[in-house]
Amino acid sequence: EPVEALFGADAAAKRASTGSARTALLKSRVDQMQAVASARTILSTATQTLAAISDTPRLDAELLMAHALGVERDTLLLTRLDDPVPTRFDALLARRLAHEPIAYITGYRDFWTIRLAVTPDVLIPRPDSETLIEAALDHFRGCPPATILDLGTGSGALLLAALSEWPDAQGTGVDASDAALAVARGNAERLALFERAAFANGDWAAGLSGPYDLILCNPPYVEVDNDLPQQVAGFEPASALFAGADGLDDYRRIAPQLPALLAPHGCAVIEIGHLQAASAGALFRAEGFTVHVRQDLGGRDRCLILTK
Repeated sequence: EPVEALFGADAAAKRASTGSARTALLKSRVDQMQAVASARTILSTATQTLAAISDTPRLDAELLMAHALGVERDTLLLTRLDDPVPTRFDALLARRLAHEPIAYITGYRDFWTIRLAVTPDVLIPRPDSETLIEAALDHFRGCPPATILDLGTGSGALLLAALSEWPDAQGTGVDASDAALAVARGNAERLALFERAAFANGDWAAGLSGPYDLILCNPPYVEVDNDLPQQVAGFEPASALFAGADGLDDYRRIAPQLPALLAPHGCAVIEIGHLQAASAGALFRAEGFTVHVRQDLGGRDRCLILTK
């Protein structure tokens, strides 16, 4: 029989009201648990979720959590794992799950010994590119360069890392993108290197006059039909990635410009794709350079060292 017939309409209404109250109470308790969930707990869940799109899910989760808390990652891990999770963490996690790179979400990337602001107007600096700084340090050991040129400077990563190593050097960063140059100038100011770093819009080295003791360059070198990961192809500037059918278009333009710009006893250090040592090296040998190949920490060919 209906409840109303057994106990009356008032009893049924009271029971329904009690059930609704119980449900509301349970939901309130769940909400409270979520609100006070610790960073430690949510990091575990976020890591599992990010594993579907990232090769470094735990690192990604920690960087996002640290950013949400407004602290460095090491501070998070040492002293803040039991903090409540900021409400903004969910939005940061959603952006990463949509394949947006961590550096664009947090707005910075650490490179060499410096921290660089990055935006979607510039390529995100990679640890592999630090190989160029290592090569330059080896070449100029005991005799530091006075003048440095960075072609395709982007965020200013290579130039500013080099200037941070040689406090008496002056440098110039060239890029075809005004938006990228604005990022590089901002980085130079934040790192207190602006007085020693000049930036100019240009088409590689066209119109420049040397000599420069050190020339650094990380040009586009990806083949146009290369199937890059979504977090790269979908977010980073195509103009900083792709270089024609064989990935060599920009090397062909840069190689003839360098002989007149490089100082005697100087060197140019040019980043390459790990399968391009022979093909790109041939272009620079044709311009009279002696070419040596340096590998990155993963044992892959990463840059050409050019000397006269």
